[in-house]
Amino acid sequence: MSEFNNVSVIKKANIYFDGKVSSRTLRFTDGSLKTLGFMLPGEYTFKTADKEVMEIIDGDLDVLLPGTEQWQSIKTGEFFNVPANAAFTVKIKTPTDYCCSFVK
Repeated sequence: MSEFNNVSVIKKANIYFDGKVSSRTLRFTDGSLKTLGFMLPGEYTFKTADKEVMEIIDGDLDVLLPGTEQWQSIKTGEFFNVPANAAFTVKIKTPTDYCCSFVK
């Protein structure tokens, strides 16, 4: 899906890692949340509260998911899942556009 309809956008940006990662939060009529964001090249560790599905709209990265020792390569059009209450690390190789869906 390239477009979302009937959403509210939180105007204030979520900014991380000295501005190298930023996103905007979308709230849907059913109460679900997504963020649309952008990451510059670098290595970043994130912590989750909810389960997340990270869809890579455009970009190239490696991800180290919880409980694994192998980095996984993720490219444009691919996604990965992150369990709730966990941490994961990404190595961003090229500027990366993403959509994060929070699963309750």
